[in-house]
Amino acid sequence: MSRGAKRWLPYALIGAALVVELVVHVVPVLLGIWFAFTGLDRATIGDWTGAPFVGLQNFRTGLDPVGPIGAAFWATLARTALFTIIVVPVAWSIGVVVAWLMATPFRGRGLLRVLFLVPFAVPGFAAAIGWSFMFGRDHGAVNRLLVDDLGVLSDRPFWLIGDHAFWVVAIVWIWNAWPLAYLMSSAAMSAIPADVHDASVLDGASRWRQLWSISRPICRPVDAVVILVLSLGAFNEFGIPFVLFGPRPPESATLLAGLVYGNSFANAEFGVGAAMNLLVATLLVAGVLTYARTAMPRGSGRA
Repeated sequence: MSRGAKRWLPYALIGAALVVELVVHVVPVLLGIWFAFTGLDRATIGDWTGAPFVGLQNFRTGLDPVGPIGAAFWATLARTALFTIIVVPVAWSIGVVVAWLMATPFRGRGLLRVLFLVPFAVPGFAAAIGWSFMFGRDHGAVNRLLVDDLGVLSDRPFWLIGDHAFWVVAIVWIWNAWPLAYLMSSAAMSAIPADVHDASVLDGASRWRQLWSISRPICRPVDAVVILVLSLGAFNEFGIPFVLFGPRPPESATLLAGLVYGNSFANAEFGVGAAMNLLVATLLVAGVLTYARTAMPRGSGRA
């Protein structure tokens, strides 16, 4: 290879990656922003480039608490925030506690570590399909356990309809997400020098005190990142409700991503859906910036 070809090879490789990134991410984002200001719907989708410009009308429709779309948006925003507030602390706590328990060597620990990562390795849609069978009313494993085996419930509830649907989505999400917290917490704990724990033992600290007074403060930068990643995943959750309930989930299980999808494709209001998606993205960016400035410790990039 000539000297000139070697000099241009890195730029060619980077250029190919940039082209893929442009086509896969940048162009769809720019089109979505444009659609948010147009009246793109079922009537104009055939000639989407000629969809009329409507300015901020789609945003007014999406934010109007009196209108049906705006009322659904605000209710779903509150439901999604509640969902995130519930599932993220539970998933993070399970991951931290399991990582702490697994820090002590014992027979079979390697096998358990592999098994604990199965929920994280299984695709979300595959896990949701399995859980949908488990939550079936007549032959599901959950009702069999609670009604037939333990006798906790007298009647077989419909888990996949009504208010129960919210908690089904929460349970499936937590099952799918807690191994990420476990994996990151386990890696962070393993990086703590052994003499730190040895000194705490000499001072009489119990294992529980070591966890919350020594391990967690040292692992705080990792915890901040894990909580941020889990929060973004919960707030943007789409696959689990869609697989469990289809394109029109029960109201209690409708999260923001599902609402945007419903307005965009089920109702063919593409302009309104794009505007709502832009609103959600703006909320997420503002939330991430606020969290980064307030919750993430300074110098969290250092080991």
